Amino acid sequence: MGPRTTAPRSPSSSSTPPAATMTPSTLDLLILTFNCAKNLINAAVFAPHLQAALLENAAGLPDMVVFSLQEVAPLSYAFIGSYFLNPYYARVEEALNLASIGALAATATGGDDSDDGSQHTERQQGKPKPAYTLVRAKNVGMTAVLLFARDPAALQRIEEAECGFGAADMGNKGAVGLRVTWTDRGRGGDHNDDDDGTFELGKTTELTFVATHLAAMEWNLKKRNSNWRTIASGLTFANPRSVLPGVFPPSQAAPTRDRTGNKNLPQTDSTDESEVDDDEAAAASDDYPLLQGGRAELDPEHSSTLQDISIFKPTSHLFVAGDLNYRISETTPPPLAPFPSLDPASDNYFPTFLHRDQLTQERLAGRTLHGLAEAPIGFAPTYKCNVLDDAEGAINEAAVRAGATVHGVAEVPWKFASHRWPGWTDRVLYLDVPGAVGRGVDVRAYDSMPVMRSSDHRPVFLRVSVPVVEAEVMRAALSREVEADGADPRAAPPVKVDVHAWERRAAARQKEIVVGWTALLWSTKEGALVLATLLVLGVSSWWLVRGW
Repeated sequence: MGPRTTAPRSPSSSSTPPAATMTPSTLDLLILTFNCAKNLINAAVFAPHLQAALLENAAGLPDMVVFSLQEVAPLSYAFIGSYFLNPYYARVEEALNLASIGALAATATGGDDSDDGSQHTERQQGKPKPAYTLVRAKNVGMTAVLLFARDPAALQRIEEAECGFGAADMGNKGAVGLRVTWTDRGRGGDHNDDDDGTFELGKTTELTFVATHLAAMEWNLKKRNSNWRTIASGLTFANPRSVLPGVFPPSQAAPTRDRTGNKNLPQTDSTDESEVDDDEAAAASDDYPLLQGGRAELDPEHSSTLQDISIFKPTSHLFVAGDLNYRISETTPPPLAPFPSLDPASDNYFPTFLHRDQLTQERLAGRTLHGLAEAPIGFAPTYKCNVLDDAEGAINEAAVRAGATVHGVAEVPWKFASHRWPGWTDRVLYLDVPGAVGRGVDVRAYDSMPVMRSSDHRPVFLRVSVPVVEAEVMRAALSREVEADGADPRAAPPVKVDVHAWERRAAARQKEIVVGWTALLWSTKEGALVLATLLVLGVSSWWLVRGW
C-alpha cells in the first residue's frame, strides 16, 4: 500500500488569484493501466484485486474510473475495430461492477460510502445495480481507453484523439485520448444514486486522458522519447486544418522516421530510428510548413487555437497512463545479474533499483513527459513476470506452497523473466494544476495489483482527488505561472502541433483495416471458417455450372 501524498506546489503558489481563493470542490478519480497481453481478462479473478484497489486509502467509490489498456486484443481484432473489441471491453466492465458491488458491501457496515444504501439493498435482494456506466470506449490499434462514470450525466462533453507510431503510422503502438468536461452538479462529491434531476448545475472542469503504449526493448530509449514527442505534437482533439481552414496547405509528407511528418531529421549512419538524437530532431523539425500566402510562422491567435486542441490545452487537467516501456538499463541483463528482490532484508530489495529508472531520468532531464508529475513508487517492478505452472523456482514459492491467497484469489506462482531487466514499465502520471490555484491534485494511492495468469505485466492504478477548477481560473493561474517562469507545458508547450497528423492517421487507418482483415482470414479460427465456407461455395458453384 502506497503512502497518501499531496503533490508539491510550484513556487508561484503563494500568489493566488481572487477567483481561486475559495477551496474548489473535487472529483474522485481512479486511473488503471494494464497490458492485457492480447487476452480476455478473467473477470472473476480481476474483480477481487480491483475491489482492493477501489478501497485502498479510500472509504467510497470514485466518481470516475478510466482504464488504459494495451494489447487489449489480438492485432487482427484491434485493427478491424469495435465489433471485435466489444467482448474484451465487456470483461472489463463486468470486473469493475463486480468489484464496485463488493466494495459497497465491504463498506456498508463500517463506514460512509457516500452512497444512500440503495445499491446494497438491491444486492441483498439479488438485483445488484451496476455502479458504473461505460460512457466511452476508444481504441487506436491495440491500445484502448475506457471511461466509466457513476453519474454519466455529469459528463457534458467528450472529445476523442488518436495517433499511431507503429509501422507506417499504424496503431500496433500508439496513443488514444479522451477529453471530458465534468460537472460536479452541486453535489460536492457526496453521491446519491436516486438522481431525480434536481441538482443545480455546479462548477465544471476539463480532464484529458491519454492511454499509450510506447516502443519496447531496453535499447529503444530514444525511440520512446520520440513516441512521446509524437503524442505531444500529433495527438489532437480536432483536425488542425479544419479548425484553421485555409491556413495550411494539404499534406505532401509520407510517414517518417520519428512518425511526426518532420522531413528534416538529422542523418546518421544507423538505420535504427532509436539512434536519432531527440533534441536535434526536435530542433530540426518543420511542424509548420510554409503557410498559404507565403507566411512562415503562425500568429498568436492561431497558435492559441492549435494549443487548445492539443493535450496541453491551457484549461485542462492531463493524465497519461500506459505501458510506457521505460526500463532500468539500455542493454539486456548479463547472465547471473542481480535482479530486484521482494525481500526487504535483501541487498537487492527493489527500491535500490529505482535510481536506474529511465523514465524518471529522462523526465527530470526534460526529454519526455514534459511537466508531468508522478507519485512516489512503492511497488515492485511490474514487468516482465513469467507465470509458472507450479511453485518450483517461483519468487513467491513459499507463499504458493502454503496455499496463500491474495484478496481471496489463489496466489499465482511467478518469477521475473531472465532475459529482460525487471522494470517499472506501467505508469500513471499527471500534470498538476498551476500553483496559483492553491489546491493541487491529492494522491490517495499509487500501487500495483498482483500478478495474474493472463499477462506478463501487473496492473498499476492511481487514485486521486482532482480539484474542480473552471476554465477562467485555470487561465488566470497559468498567466501567473508564466510571470513566475514556471515550467507548466500548458503555458509553454514543448513542441509545436503537427498540423498534418490527422491526414497521416487517416491514411494509416485504411492500412490497418486491410492488415486486420488479412490477419483475421489467415491467422484465426474465424478466418479459417470464412475461407473454408468460400471454398465450399466455390466448389459447389463450379459443380452446379458444370452440371448445366
